[in-house]
Amino acid sequence: MKNFKEIFMKIVFLIAALASIGAVILICVFLFANGIPAIKEIGLFDFLLGDTWRPGNDLYGIWPMIVGSIYVTAGAIIVGVPIGVLTAIYLARFCPPRIYRIAKPAVSLMAGIPSIIYGFFGLVVMVPFIRDLFGVGSGKSVLTASILLGIMILPTIVSVSESAIRAVPNSYYEGALALGASHERSVFFATLPAAKSGILAGIVLGIGRAIGETMAVIMIAGNQPVIPGSIFEGVRTMTANIVLEMGYAADLHREALIATAVVLFVFILLINLLLSLFRGRKEA
Repeated sequence: MKNFKEIFMKIVFLIAALASIGAVILICVFLFANGIPAIKEIGLFDFLLGDTWRPGNDLYGIWPMIVGSIYVTAGAIIVGVPIGVLTAIYLARFCPPRIYRIAKPAVSLMAGIPSIIYGFFGLVVMVPFIRDLFGVGSGKSVLTASILLGIMILPTIVSVSESAIRAVPNSYYEGALALGASHERSVFFATLPAAKSGILAGIVLGIGRAIGETMAVIMIAGNQPVIPGSIFEGVRTMTANIVLEMGYAADLHREALIATAVVLFVFILLINLLLSLFRGRKEA
């Protein structure tokens, strides 16, 4: 009976793993089967490097959306990564138990807040604040979107990074103390380097969320399909472009939007590939 249970559970786990792999494969097949023909018809360079998105005139250049996604994601990294990693270090090694019982649920609660709520907060609070503070533009800009996305990726970075730091054997920390290092130096120069792989994984997950975020960005980024001249100008990301126009798109227009999703998908794959290569070099 025991052997039967073990074999049965192995089969269940195998089916679950195959279902996950199959879902990814189906997504890839759908995207590439519908997106590649559009890229061929439009032209690879005209599609990727074209600076005009005007479906009514059969102009499908997504370069402004690619640049917009890069700008907004880079801004989110600048805002979210330092705060997220430092927060994780504080929670794992410096936070008193009383504060931890409040701070940890608060971080977890941030992860459960819907994107539309973040977008509404950004529209009502952050957009007027940025507009009044700098006196430039309408407030719907690269800067506003970057700050809001930086806040939105915090729960992912904090949770994964804290788990990675806590997974480091305590002997690393105690050994540094035994050599005469202070508490802070032991954490930053012994524990933290050992948790680098997990922290990088949390950062990549946060970047993935920043690139793929849609609703909040639509509400505060301005949605202008042009390359922004400064961080105070509006921008349209690839995800926003898909959501805004998919509802009424048809024929080549619809296929071009799916092709935009292909480019977005490739972006995510490249980021994960770079992380894997970086981790492999570190382990070697």
